[in-house]
Amino acid sequence: MLQQRTLKSLTHAVGVGMHSGQKVELTLRPAPVDAGIVFRRVDLVHPVEIPVRPDSVSDTRMASTISAGGDPGAPKVQTIEHLMSACCGLGLDNLIVDINADEVPILDGSAASFVFLLQSAGIVLQDAPKRFLRVLKPVEVRQGEGAKLIWARLEPYHGFKLTFEIHFGHPAVDATGQRTTFDMGSGRYKRDIARARTFGFTKDFDAMRSRGLTLGGSMDNAIVVDDSRVLNADGLRYDDEFAKHKILDAIGDLYNAGRPMLAAYTAFKSGHALNNLLLRKLLDDRSAWDIVSFDDASQAPPGFAELAPLW
Repeated sequence: MLQQRTLKSLTHAVGVGMHSGQKVELTLRPAPVDAGIVFRRVDLVHPVEIPVRPDSVSDTRMASTISAGGDPGAPKVQTIEHLMSACCGLGLDNLIVDINADEVPILDGSAASFVFLLQSAGIVLQDAPKRFLRVLKPVEVRQGEGAKLIWARLEPYHGFKLTFEIHFGHPAVDATGQRTTFDMGSGRYKRDIARARTFGFTKDFDAMRSRGLTLGGSMDNAIVVDDSRVLNADGLRYDDEFAKHKILDAIGDLYNAGRPMLAAYTAFKSGHALNNLLLRKLLDDRSAWDIVSFDDASQAPPGFAELAPLW
């Protein structure tokens, strides 16, 4: 049987929120079978639990935000996508995330720190089948026309494969790989995707900070690009780091389904909002998906039964 996974022990991290700039403490705890991934706002007088599922997503501007009951006015947790991406990349099904603020810490701007934390705590198998959301027919969302066209698509696939193409019309970004593909069955999430950092442009910073955004952003937790070049002294971690970060985000956004997906995802200039729209469109069509598990792990997609090796 291909089994569910949780942590062996708890682990702890402290960092700053990318948008709030506030110090955040995070504790990752083991969770029972079929619990899913649940965030708990432990800073509130009465702690509030927010399970990760599609109807919990209440805001997709600049990040993926979940809130209690999906109510934008209820207690929320912002910027969950990098942690969710790490959970998906390691095949983690059940996790409790205690957090003392409304935003997940950005750490180094990628998913690598979360992968390290989760693996340091240890990942264990649980006595219950791992359940997948299997896409049965193509589903697509499109917005805009011509130069403003963006789209994202899911198709049937025995595994989880993602292809993303970017187009920013910026010399520093255009000089890197614009299209990249990653197959989760390769077992190389940690090596090929997890270290890709979020990025931002200096021309946008003043406007964003005037709106209370990116207050915690710096070259320690993001790729920073001016009108012509990458400003980070160490340069890029991958030749196609911009496109790979978009894949990292998409993995996290799609894991908001509450379970791993069996599908091929292809996107052009998509982001958190369109990824969530795609997920909702899929789930609204009951003929487009089903839930499957594998009593015989050898029948699962290649690479899905193995635990990722430690760093």
